[in-house]
Amino acid sequence: MNVLASLLALGLLIVIHEAGHFLAARLQGIRVNGFSVGFGPALLKTERNGITYALRLLPLGGFVSFPDDDDDNDQSIPLDDPDLLRNRPIPQRVLVISAGVLANLLLAWLVLVGHTAAAGVPGDPAPGVVVMTVQDGAPAAQAGLRPGDRILSIDAQTLGSGESAVRAAVEPIRRSPGQRLELEVQRGEAVSTLRLTPADQQGSGRIGAQLQVAMGGGSRPVRSPLEAISAGSRQFASLFSRTVSGYASLFTDFSSTAQQVSGPVKIVEMGAQLSSQGGSGLALFLALISINLGVLNALPLPLLDGGQLVFLLLEGLRGRPLPERFQLAVMQSSLLLVLGLSVLLIVRDTSQLTVVRQLMGQ
Repeated sequence: MNVLASLLALGLLIVIHEAGHFLAARLQGIRVNGFSVGFGPALLKTERNGITYALRLLPLGGFVSFPDDDDDNDQSIPLDDPDLLRNRPIPQRVLVISAGVLANLLLAWLVLVGHTAAAGVPGDPAPGVVVMTVQDGAPAAQAGLRPGDRILSIDAQTLGSGESAVRAAVEPIRRSPGQRLELEVQRGEAVSTLRLTPADQQGSGRIGAQLQVAMGGGSRPVRSPLEAISAGSRQFASLFSRTVSGYASLFTDFSSTAQQVSGPVKIVEMGAQLSSQGGSGLALFLALISINLGVLNALPLPLLDGGQLVFLLLEGLRGRPLPERFQLAVMQSSLLLVLGLSVLLIVRDTSQLTVVRQLMGQ
């Protein structure tokens, strides 16, 4: 059931992202001829008002299609039709392309504000850090750490509370590859000591666990809608800044962070773990993945929304579009790269699942 909840959440995020592009185009009177969730052959398809809606085989994203890219429509729609996307001013096209990212960020903010309004304002941070997810076979799992555990100290050094506690936990792990650490861990009411040896990844220690601020027990009802908005916005700002920092580290310290990149299988597994903690865990998963999807698509890479914005920037500087043959070559090569990377991540993450490792006798 938890896996199903995480799959439905991922599907919702994809729909929201593509709906952002779709609505931004339709509200400006721009022609649209397709709205698809997934890639590849269509499993379900229907047509309304000249727009084809489809659910496709590979649930690795989605797309909104425009007549501009369909050679079959060139005869029925004049090339100089003002309602074609390519004939609109650059600011209107920027809005269409960036609307998917904005939709994901808006959804994350609404989820966090709504959850705060419903569940109340969390209490002050509790001592230590909470283990949110644990990768199968990683040092954290081998040491016996589980999602929901609270790490109170590392090598007899108390971690404190709040964001500073997360930093105090990450730093000794990062600087101790291959060295045994003693963790004081609280699970329920019991406190025990676990011994853990971080893996050595390019000279930096990694344990294969996601750590989060430990919140104090209980919460109080919000006093006003403004308080819910303020508290939810602070949570959003914290998650957003950490997500941006994570993606930035891929460019500044790729060798140390590449192993932390997760594919669809690992994302679903993480969602299942968070969903098992109830509505709060599912809300956090939805907000976190929505922010990640928004930031990822904003990267200036071909095939992503950020790459399309780079093409528009170059068009504005040149005073004319880039050659279609060049754009097509870049998009096709990028598609092959993304599909290949997706397959590698799926295979890697699937091989790390507990049930698969058991079947393989590991």
